[in-house]
Amino acid sequence: MNTDHDTGPTTGPDFGHDFTDDAGLEEALAALAADAPPTLLDRVAARRIAVPGPLEDVHVAFTDQGVAFLRAGMDERAFTAAWRERFARPLLPATRAPAGLEPALRTGRAGGLRLDLRGLSDFEAAVLRATATIPCGQTRPYAWVARQAGNPKAVRAAGSALGRNPVPLLIPCHRVTRSDGAIGQYVFGAPAKERLLRAENVDLERLAALARRGVHYLGSDTTGVFCHPTCADARRITPAHRHGFRTAADAQAAGYRPCLHCRPAPAPTA
Repeated sequence: MNTDHDTGPTTGPDFGHDFTDDAGLEEALAALAADAPPTLLDRVAARRIAVPGPLEDVHVAFTDQGVAFLRAGMDERAFTAAWRERFARPLLPATRAPAGLEPALRTGRAGGLRLDLRGLSDFEAAVLRATATIPCGQTRPYAWVARQAGNPKAVRAAGSALGRNPVPLLIPCHRVTRSDGAIGQYVFGAPAKERLLRAENVDLERLAALARRGVHYLGSDTTGVFCHPTCADARRITPAHRHGFRTAADAQAAGYRPCLHCRPAPAPTA
């Protein structure tokens, strides 16, 4: 995941044309007296393409550095306007999606897909890196994301950073939920978030029921490990050996150690 902090829009040469609607850019490049470098157009403009995804009308914009922007529920004109408002950079049509994009959207696993996340603050980049580690079919609370991003007290700021996530679905902010069992806000709306989580077989009713009982962590008395409820290890705990805890501190006080996979508590210091 590319997180170089280039805070300004990419600029290109002045060809004496008005490209406010992106028209004529390719023709202007072709009219250069000398042959333009083959990568020049990608340095000046991003590409856009519509792709199938888990939500309707998914459009993405990508640069030579990777996928930079994704939105769902928009037509081509609205997507282009949203891109230009945020990035102030021309956007031209593409004929082929970046390698790995469609499998990532189909499986919910970005894998080695290249992302262009320039322009983020250090904390925003850290929030997105933490969110990217949440496995398909699992959820984590906003507080977990803030802690993994290096600032446990910045829970609200972590939520704001997720609200500005330029590539939802690829960085799965829909897997970040509230600790009270509610699914929380989402850039594409709460119904879309619920739909995505259910498609990943997240049992939202069970999570809400546990939260109402004040249970936010589950421990196994056979392994002595406690987890987030959606962790794959937590789902294997049989009812006879399952114990609920309100806080990670409660679980640790009872002699349980945090799961190494879902990391429900800070790693112990030496």
